[in-house]
Amino acid sequence: MKIGYFADGPWSHRALESLLRDDQIQILFICVRDDRPDPVLKTMADQAGIDYLHHPNVNSDEFIERMKSYEVDLFVSMSFNQIFRKNLLAIPPMRTINCHAGKLPFYRGRNILNWALINDEKEFGITVHYIDEGIDTGDIIKQTLHAITDADDYGTLLEKAHGACADILVETIALLRKSERPEVIKQEDIHPLGSYCIVRKEGDEKLDWNQSSRDVFNFIRAICDPGPQARTFLNERELLINRAEYIEDAVVYKGIPGSVLRFEGNSFLVKTLDSYVRVLEWSGVERLRIGDRLK
Repeated sequence: MKIGYFADGPWSHRALESLLRDDQIQILFICVRDDRPDPVLKTMADQAGIDYLHHPNVNSDEFIERMKSYEVDLFVSMSFNQIFRKNLLAIPPMRTINCHAGKLPFYRGRNILNWALINDEKEFGITVHYIDEGIDTGDIIKQTLHAITDADDYGTLLEKAHGACADILVETIALLRKSERPEVIKQEDIHPLGSYCIVRKEGDEKLDWNQSSRDVFNFIRAICDPGPQARTFLNERELLINRAEYIEDAVVYKGIPGSVLRFEGNSFLVKTLDSYVRVLEWSGVERLRIGDRLK
């Protein structure tokens, strides 16, 4: 099987390592993001003698003609950031597949792991699907589900997803080698509309203490390191919060959200809408006092 690989990031590195060990697979090129070419994929491509490409518009006539010259069987997308249009999708006879770190038809779009934590999900999905002209709307070939516990955060989900994406992609390609027309699930048969996630941007890190303790806890862990971290302010000073604890038996009462309530060694309690959370890792403000109000 001859493959064209559109890829970026650790998700794609692990999958590529496995694919390169398979003597029934020939990767003819690796196309990376044009705005941020992946240096690890460059090294891997050079070592394996594979063409390393990037282009600002993969749907341009120029790029499409180059793609036709490779005569691949299958295009594979793993964390690639350009949308594939009709003429590009028509090139490989076995079509184009994408690995998406979301439980399709839900969580289409971007920053899926962050949104899953923000929404207090108890599991997240990894889905391999055919690419059509929509965004993450193609038929599902294979999907796995992975538990989310209160011990998880953005960092742990990323690590789980990096391995799970590689595994399911390799398994799906093996399946396609056996059957060019595998059994698929149409996304509309699961839900007629699904759900969509919008990319998170600078400024979306601001923490709103006027939410429940559960929502505050989820928001903090959803964007912790290696994300941008939740931010709040004491007067004009920015405070970054990387980790907090949700306290199951915290007293529910009315108060002033954002108020610093109590210090416990290197941690402190902050009032939320319904109760309070314990802040465990923070930076940016050298000294806090009981009664300070974070906004």
